[in-house]
Amino acid sequence: MKACRSKSGQTMVEYIIIVVIVAIAAIAIFGVFGDTLRKKLSGAVSEMDSGDGAAAAADAVSTSSREWLKDMTETGSGGSSTP
Repeated sequence: MKACRSKSGQTMVEYIIIVVIVAIAAIAIFGVFGDTLRKKLSGAVSEMDSGDGAAAAADAVSTSSREWLKDMTETGSGGSSTP
């Protein structure tokens, strides 16, 4: 009975390790392709919404990921520092 509990705990740890590896890979992929993904999503938003949403999407694309993160750390919100 004790061996069964040990095996269950081992399996849980293995699943957690797999989830962590997948999460790190996803973060790396979004880091590498972040600007491209934002441009693609911005194009989709612009096609579906011709109002304020399209303008906001265009503004989001005009800033790079580095600028976005820099503004986020300085002002607490990404993108431009204006509300």
